[in-house]
Amino acid sequence: MGLADRDYYREDTRGGQGPFAQLTPVVKWLLILNIGIYLLDTVVLKGDGMRDGPIRHEGAFAIQSAIFEGKIWEFVTFQFIHRFIGHVLFNCMGIFFFGPWMERWWGSKKFLLFYLLCGAAGAVFFILLTFIGVLPSGNYEGTLVGASAGLCGILIGVAIIAPNLRVMLLFPPVELSMRQLAIALMVIALGSIVLKIGGNEGGEAGHLGGAILGFILVRFPQLLGHRQEVEVVRPKVSSRSPEAKLRPRSSVEKDQDTEVDRILDKISAQGFQSLTDAEKATLQKVSESHKSRR
Repeated sequence: MGLADRDYYREDTRGGQGPFAQLTPVVKWLLILNIGIYLLDTVVLKGDGMRDGPIRHEGAFAIQSAIFEGKIWEFVTFQFIHRFIGHVLFNCMGIFFFGPWMERWWGSKKFLLFYLLCGAAGAVFFILLTFIGVLPSGNYEGTLVGASAGLCGILIGVAIIAPNLRVMLLFPPVELSMRQLAIALMVIALGSIVLKIGGNEGGEAGHLGGAILGFILVRFPQLLGHRQEVEVVRPKVSSRSPEAKLRPRSSVEKDQDTEVDRILDKISAQGFQSLTDAEKATLQKVSESHKSRR
């Protein structure tokens, strides 16, 4: 099996697929869970006169309950709970557009761990700023909800691996690079906390916490168990002149396909970031060769 035979490489030109066809598995489930839990909590389970739905009431993160009452599951559950429809839709849009980048880079299993850790880091940073007095002590009872901390980890990660990627904002309608977008978001979050602007200092603390851990994990992927020592099997090099387009496959080509299969299996299991420079060069060479034959 060669590079173009892989489902996640092939450029599919069939109609009727739509944008959702390109979603990666974990991203797809994150979107389903975030939207599904919001609808279940606010439409199906919320009773008359209830201030919060039962899921939000039990699963939102609060320092008092998570730390002093031992409800440590709130470090995870709050990441799937949202306050209003705009909240969940904004976060899901971010995960939809940028999540697949990070999932392909990490691989699905490590991406899920990365996402949940960044979300939990948002709660940890919220605790830290409250304990040292940057945030008011009343936050012991205040709640933290939303996927924003995990999303900020994703945005910072994409800004590191693809800093020049261009994105068009919906509001304001301006085009920025991923590096510029990441810097702008972090400046807004930091300014909101320091200057007490907007009334969502706790949420902005969560954003910063997720972004900080996202930066650390993408810069040092070995923290999530990335193996550095990988044996590189180099394909044989032929000195023969190029052959006709329609020809039997040579032993060199078969060796090359075997090497490509090994590299693609490695991406699927460990993420793109696990590749050596030699392996990336091999993929690039085969990809260019395939496109030139089309």
